[in-house]
Amino acid sequence: KSKVNTFYLRRGIINNTLKNKSFIKKVPRILFNILGFLVIFGHIQSIELSQIIGNNSSIYSIFISSLPLIRPKRLKKKEKEAFTISSDLKEILVGLILGDLYGRYRFSKTSFVFKQGIIHQEYIYHLYDLFKNYCPSAPKLSKSLPDTRTGKIYNSISFFTYTLPCFNELYMLFYKSGKKVIPNNIEELLKPRSLAYWIADDGSWNKVNKYVSLSTESFKLEEIELLIKILNKNFNLSCYKSKNGTAYKIIIPSYSISVLQNFLLPHMPKMMLHKIGL
Repeated sequence: KSKVNTFYLRRGIINNTLKNKSFIKKVPRILFNILGFLVIFGHIQSIELSQIIGNNSSIYSIFISSLPLIRPKRLKKKEKEAFTISSDLKEILVGLILGDLYGRYRFSKTSFVFKQGIIHQEYIYHLYDLFKNYCPSAPKLSKSLPDTRTGKIYNSISFFTYTLPCFNELYMLFYKSGKKVIPNNIEELLKPRSLAYWIADDGSWNKVNKYVSLSTESFKLEEIELLIKILNKNFNLSCYKSKNGTAYKIIIPSYSISVLQNFLLPHMPKMMLHKIGL
C-alpha cells in the first residue's frame, strides 16, 4: 500500500505532493468532490468518513489534510448583519475565549479562530458542528514549524468563522488593544456551560492527585484572582492559584471535583469528560 503523507484538495483538483504519485490514479476524484461537498455543508463530519471510506488511513489522511473543495461563499453586508448568537452559543464562546479561542477584529467586525492539536480532532468537529452556520468552510489540518525545543512537528486542526458584527460584543469585552483580558463583568458571563467549555478547551486533569488545572498563565495576577473569586463564589468550589514559572495557573482541587462533576456533566462535551476525571 502506498503511504500518504500530505495531500491537498483544492477546487476539485488533487495536487499530489508525495514521492509515490501513482497512488492518485487509484482514487476516484469524484469521490472526494462528493464527500467534500457533504462535509463542508455539514451533512457529514470528518470523523464519520471512516464509516464511508473504510479504515484506509491513506485515503482518510487525504481528507483530514484537505482544504475546502468549494470556494467559500462571500457574504454581503446585509447577510452578515442578519446573524445573531443564541444564549447557549454565547455561553460556550465565553468559555472558549477564556481558553484557546482567538478573536480577530477588522472592518468593524469580528471573526473567531478555533484551533486544537490533531489529537483533539473529534472535539474540533464537535465545535464545528455547533458553529458551522457561522463558518465559510470545514476544519482543515495544518503542520506547524518544528518545535525549537524538541524538534518535533505538531499537527493542528482548525476552522474559523465569518467576520460578523454579532461577535463584536464579546470581542470588545475580552480584548483590549488586541490582547486578551478578563472583563469586569465576568461574574455575569461565566455560566456552567462556559466553565465546561473552558475546561474542555484549556484544562487538564492530573490523574495522580485528582485535580483540574486551568492554563491562565497569559492573564495578569489580578485577573486570575478575580476568576478564582468568581469560580469559588458562583460554583461552590475551592480554587486557588499555583505558580508556574513567572505566571500562575488555576487549580480546582480534588476535594472540589465531585461538585464540579455534578454541575458540569450536562454541559461537558462527551469526548472531553476525561478532563474532569470521568
